[in-house]
Amino acid sequence: MKSLIDSSLVKLLSSVGIKDIQKVGGKNASLGEMLKNLTEKGVKVPEGFIVTVDAYYQFLEEGNIREEIELILATIDVDDLISLGQKAQLIRKTISEATMSATLQGIIEEAYFNLSSTYGVEMADVAVRSSATAEDLPDASFAGQQDTYLNVRGVEDLILSIKKCFASLFTERAISYRRKRNYHDLKVGIAVCVQKMVRSDLGASGVAFSLDTESGFKDVVMINGSYGLGEMVVQGAVKPDEFLVHKPKLKAGFPAIIEKQLGSKDKQMVYSTASGKRVEVCPVGPERQRKFCLNDEHILQLAKWVCVIEDHYSAVHNRWCPMDVEWALDGQSGELFIVQSRPETIHSSKKHSDVKLFHLDEKEDSSRVLLKGIAVGDGIAAGKVFVVGEHDECHDLIHKVKRGDVLVTDMTDPDWEPVMKKVSGIITNKGGRTCHAAIVARELGVPAIVGCGNATEILTPNLTVTVSCAEGEVGKVYKGHLNYREEILDLESLPKVSTPVMFNIGSPSSAFKYAQYPHSGVGLARLEFIINNYIKVHPLALLNHREMNDEKLSEKIYQLISAYDSEEDYFIEKLSFGIAKIAAAFYPQPVVVRFSDFKSNEYFNLFGGNYFEPVEENPMIGWRGASRYYSEKFKPAFSLECQAIKKVREGMGLDNVILMIPFCRTVEELVKVKAVMKKQGLEQKKNNLKVYMMAEVPSNIILADEFAKHIDGFSIGSNDLTQLTLGIDRDSSLVAHLYDEKHQAVKTMIRMLIAAAKRNNVKVGLCGQGASDFPEFTDFLVKEGIDTISITPDAISKTIQAVYQAESKKAV
Repeated sequence: MKSLIDSSLVKLLSSVGIKDIQKVGGKNASLGEMLKNLTEKGVKVPEGFIVTVDAYYQFLEEGNIREEIELILATIDVDDLISLGQKAQLIRKTISEATMSATLQGIIEEAYFNLSSTYGVEMADVAVRSSATAEDLPDASFAGQQDTYLNVRGVEDLILSIKKCFASLFTERAISYRRKRNYHDLKVGIAVCVQKMVRSDLGASGVAFSLDTESGFKDVVMINGSYGLGEMVVQGAVKPDEFLVHKPKLKAGFPAIIEKQLGSKDKQMVYSTASGKRVEVCPVGPERQRKFCLNDEHILQLAKWVCVIEDHYSAVHNRWCPMDVEWALDGQSGELFIVQSRPETIHSSKKHSDVKLFHLDEKEDSSRVLLKGIAVGDGIAAGKVFVVGEHDECHDLIHKVKRGDVLVTDMTDPDWEPVMKKVSGIITNKGGRTCHAAIVARELGVPAIVGCGNATEILTPNLTVTVSCAEGEVGKVYKGHLNYREEILDLESLPKVSTPVMFNIGSPSSAFKYAQYPHSGVGLARLEFIINNYIKVHPLALLNHREMNDEKLSEKIYQLISAYDSEEDYFIEKLSFGIAKIAAAFYPQPVVVRFSDFKSNEYFNLFGGNYFEPVEENPMIGWRGASRYYSEKFKPAFSLECQAIKKVREGMGLDNVILMIPFCRTVEELVKVKAVMKKQGLEQKKNNLKVYMMAEVPSNIILADEFAKHIDGFSIGSNDLTQLTLGIDRDSSLVAHLYDEKHQAVKTMIRMLIAAAKRNNVKVGLCGQGASDFPEFTDFLVKEGIDTISITPDAISKTIQAVYQAESKKAV
């Protein structure tokens, strides 16, 4: 790009850096920083130029409008939402209609023609983006508060767009946000970036964060993407694809994509061919909707760039500096570009030792669930529904919405921030976890559920609902006001203990959150939950549906596997993602993954399960666990589980995964299962693979010395061990009063196993419910010398306290 005459009014993007925020705004300073320092590291940023803050102030003076704006600002009360809206609109009108001097306009024209010449075109298609001096700072993001104009061509259109960017400094949300953060309105300057467009209208675009946006977990890159220009993702107009990459293993050279979730992506923003329009929104066909917008190569490339950017900014600021990045994939060249980058400000400024926990105090009742969507935050709120109509304007909403209402809308607008401050919860039809609604909800601490699909149709005005984001990544809207409570847990106040305390994890969606609690890894990760919620179909139905002559079954499966090469590929990929998410969250601590332990009645309830499952009188002691894995009927399904685990350990490099065989009745069964595993590439000790066994059948205790010859550890399943020791069907309410994990007979069995494990120098832990529920049971385990105790994460405080007390007694 040709050099410009050095000017305080217009500068090349590549001539500025992070220290120039007060001259060019945070966004521009960041783009320049990357162009100067990260281009040599492979990060691609489109060229452009900046209309500086000096140019903005000169425009106000030459247009004789500064005093007029000051007078209006002096009369604004941000708590008077109606007046705020009216006066903000008046300021924007004043700026947009002011005349730009010939001198300033001439310099901008010269810069534009030089940029066009660099790209070999007469009039370059450019993005015109505002960049305020108080945005993208370590303590404030100001994300989405100023305007962006895409596919701008020609000088006249460019000048108009620049003036509109200046005016966008005075939206209701921006004024309110500045007052809240004690920034003086006219001391916050604004610059404008004019940058060559990436033809993502023919490709894809989106956002990426160098952490998990819900939990703040540091070790992943989270990518959201959709077809077309990026505004659709940022605005929340579509439900995007989501990808997660594990940073430590990526940096170690592994293709560590640990999650891929398909979004609906039903619309895209593209260049318009209509006269007078720059861009337009058009539908995306069903076939493209069912494909991921990025391939694995692009996902990994983008994740590497995000890591490079985070490392650079962390070095510049001399502290961990997670990043919020916007990216674009050029559909013509196939090249990736970074088009924006700013520090993430929510989790990086939080004190993570204080954890606020929300609990629903009522039993889960699926009949009361009205809607599900993507949970934003982990809070719970209740209130009356306020449905935003198609033609409702922000200034109307300000006085219509009551404090404590639950706002229900198709998608939110950045200018709604004053309204969103009043509500107790937010529900949207569209959007993903990085859309404006999600970002603002996190900033305000308001629970939100986005991407529900049809919330505005299902939820009626004044209906009382409970919005729950406390049940993992799936947010639920319940009918009525459910009882719930809050709890503050100070993790730093927990005492240090010697006995390793691990977690039982069912849902991968909760793994990042719980990984930030004190822990020694995962003592039990259940594959049943992942299969039920990720796979959603019986594995044998998946493999054999074409032979079943069931059109509905096949149609369902074809929909599920549309983004994958085959049914087998779908099962292996999806299961590996669920396992990997847990393994990555707790890496490098051990994660004990138990092979699927569905009972026949549970498998029967999976889609297509009726074709493959027997009807058993007592499934609890029937065809389950190890007896399935070597059977000719189920072996093909078990082989898929083995391949998924092999992919996680060897393909993704997450070798902290330990395998566990459940409900293994005899030593002969154990040998048979290990033989099947070996054929699938899972051989004990090879690649440091450890194999554990659940100790939950009395024969496991009686023959512990024999079992120990074939395994690396036992994990006591106190639920089944209690059932089989006392001869109680734990599904029967008639004998429920006799079920007691603390019974002397059960404790005797556990004592015997611990002694046998010590004799044979293998590990022994407990992953049953007893340690989570009963501190006195924990005391017994510590006294007997248990190696590890695995609990449900919500029991962390009372369990660690119990372990501490037990260890203190033992030391005396």
